[in-house]
Amino acid sequence: MTTSEFSLSGSSPNLRYPEWSLKCREALLEADPKKLAERVAEAEMAIFGRLQQLSRTQDAHAEREEIEDAVRALRVIKRDRLNFPDWESRMSGS
Repeated sequence: MTTSEFSLSGSSPNLRYPEWSLKCREALLEADPKKLAERVAEAEMAIFGRLQQLSRTQDAHAEREEIEDAVRALRVIKRDRLNFPDWESRMSGS
């Protein structure tokens, strides 16, 4: 993970993009395995909604980079904690 707002340090984060990043943070911090898949799905839906909004603008490069970091973090959760297949490694032939 990068030093983006997805760092888990601090109990009261100052989120730059609260529209979607709060949902991502909730997924990253979810300890209950029964709730984790739901939290990840909520985060992905929030990101998808925000990407639809951003598709109408050329700005928001920094936010798009943060979204890329969030998507990578969610992919790791899905792979390591929810036992989803790692599609990226399959696509690269490893």
